[in-house]
Amino acid sequence: MEQVGYMSGKPGLDAVFSALSDPTRRAILTKLASGEASVNELAEPFEMSQPAVSKHLKVLERAGLITRGTDRQRRPARLNAKPMKEAVAWLEEFRKFWSSSFDQLDNLLEELKNTDQWE
Repeated sequence: MEQVGYMSGKPGLDAVFSALSDPTRRAILTKLASGEASVNELAEPFEMSQPAVSKHLKVLERAGLITRGTDRQRRPARLNAKPMKEAVAWLEEFRKFWSSSFDQLDNLLEELKNTDQWE
């Protein structure tokens, strides 16, 4: 299995998974999937302060999952889903593994079922 994201110079797989490990950050990314938003807009559904939301945004930004723009006094955050592609590729290897394992189990069960019928 290829070591996707291992020791790369850009924000790596560890940073992406670390950022995605928090439910608040995942909710922020879900909100940003529908368009850019300010810290105030992102803080609305949560019972937390703007500085706390800003800390989450910094984690997401370091992982490369969002970009921050400048629009006068507003710094809107935008989703950058590209780093998730690397995470999906890594997870896909395990999906293939589990799919193959389940196929092997299905074959074994079918073989055992056929053997039991003739004995």
